[in-house]
Amino acid sequence: MSIGEILGGREGLRIADPRQTSVSVHAYLRDLIISGDLPPDTQLKQAELARVLAVSRTPLREAFRMLQEEGLISAEPNQRSRVLGLDAEALDSLYAARVTLESLGARITAGGLSRDEMRSATAAFREMERTYRAGDMASWTVAHRGFHRLMVGHCGATVLRTINSYAEQSERYVRIDQAQHRHDFAARQREHQAIFDAVRDGDARAAVTEMSAHLAGTARRVVEGHAPGHGTPCVDAALALLDGA
Repeated sequence: MSIGEILGGREGLRIADPRQTSVSVHAYLRDLIISGDLPPDTQLKQAELARVLAVSRTPLREAFRMLQEEGLISAEPNQRSRVLGLDAEALDSLYAARVTLESLGARITAGGLSRDEMRSATAAFREMERTYRAGDMASWTVAHRGFHRLMVGHCGATVLRTINSYAEQSERYVRIDQAQHRHDFAARQREHQAIFDAVRDGDARAAVTEMSAHLAGTARRVVEGHAPGHGTPCVDAALALLDGA
């Protein structure tokens, strides 16, 4: 199936600022990959995409570079790019880093939330409920990302930038987990509430425990669903490191 056929009937690319064309193209293609609209092994031909999206090849090449850095597509020289499937080892490594850094962030942030941050976290939590029930996964992702950022927000700009990057790279796995376990949303929300309670109340140990268990659970479920028996040795090692600390 061609890109034109895959994208037929979907909302087209909108570019608000021509100076940000590559950013807009990247965001558009990224959402299509994360949502599954562009499934694994879909070939991405630059000439065809440039025609379908009505953009030049230069911003498209930059968008491809960003997608490759996120592990979403292959972009080898002299070869057609394609959407990459789930890599259990890459997921395990990514989530081990998230477990370690976001647990650190939650520990540092615990007890330090301002009233405005508490209100924002509560609003994000409620927005996650509303958008999930409405099936608006794009808005849910924004609320979910904002909630997690608040829970680790006092860890400093350098660490926070890395956390945000890893969280963005994890979004396709979060979507996969949701698709595989549609009836577990209430359980995930209880985990979010437990993280919030610990951070709000200043219970640093509980904040680490709840955050690490929440992230590790996502990694384990997705890996087990796509590569049964592979396990998550890097995530397990990160949890052992936190337990030892």
